[in-house]
Amino acid sequence: MSRTITYREAVVEALADAMEEDETVFLFGEDVAEAGGPFKLSEGLLERFGPRRVRDTPISEQAIVGTAIGASLSGLRPVAEIMFADFAAVCFDGIVNELAKYRYMTGGQVDVPATIRLGNGAGAGFAAQHSQSVENWFLNVPGLKIAVPGTPADAYGLLRAAIRDPDPVLVFEHKHLFNHKGEVADTPEVVELGRAEVVRAGSDVTLVATQLMRHRALEAAELLAGEGVSVEVIDPRTLVPLDLETIGASLDRTNRLVIAQECSHDGSWGATLVSRLMADRFEMLDAPPLIVGGDETPIPYAGGLEELWIPSVERIADGVRRTLAF
Repeated sequence: MSRTITYREAVVEALADAMEEDETVFLFGEDVAEAGGPFKLSEGLLERFGPRRVRDTPISEQAIVGTAIGASLSGLRPVAEIMFADFAAVCFDGIVNELAKYRYMTGGQVDVPATIRLGNGAGAGFAAQHSQSVENWFLNVPGLKIAVPGTPADAYGLLRAAIRDPDPVLVFEHKHLFNHKGEVADTPEVVELGRAEVVRAGSDVTLVATQLMRHRALEAAELLAGEGVSVEVIDPRTLVPLDLETIGASLDRTNRLVIAQECSHDGSWGATLVSRLMADRFEMLDAPPLIVGGDETPIPYAGGLEELWIPSVERIADGVRRTLAF
């Protein structure tokens, strides 16, 4: 049996179940205790688990990540919230030079089971400094796992997997999806990190997309079905580890690749995916891979301009058409 809940409710449920399962799990961040935070992603947890396990912090991302590092080294499983993912820049050193490297620098003697949750993505009118998809910043940092849930079921399942993991995991929660509703099992499943989902089967082109782009990719696939085009839509769900096997197997069947991403091209996860697949499966391609992404500009504040910046259903569909026409 299943029920329909929002992405936001799935996050809250995942946190509650993780804290119920393991008393070493605790949550902290800016305003997470007071009224469940500005996005209501921890609503009711303070009343249920108390102030020792649900803690407000100063407005200091450096302090939040530093606390996560120290707590994880002390045998706890901290879940830290960075309200806007963009401000990972403020605590970048702690994440990439400390959190990511502790296991390596101790010769594998120390686990660092810290989960960092970050409010990610555009579409909510928060302007250039609060709307970026910053998962791409961390792709060149060995030692970090990166989860990008796009549905309520994945928001629950990937967060549960991240909290259980012995290594640091960055979980990017898309702000524009907080009110998105989806089916979640009555007893939700934990989603394995590194396992992509074939969201829609198809035979003409492989379309890979995450988070908000997953939903627009599905709409584009439905639109193209009316034109006689069969699109296979795949959501990687995690960028590190990246399930190249599932995506590559799809490309072996379709021989065409389109990627929809909410960021510009250079240094992106889409560019990384193209590079990996070109190296391993160049001979399978019947057309050059195509990335449909954001412009090479900051994200506009004005609603109409922001919507133009984010890849639309029609832009994604047009990318598929161009690939098929090659």
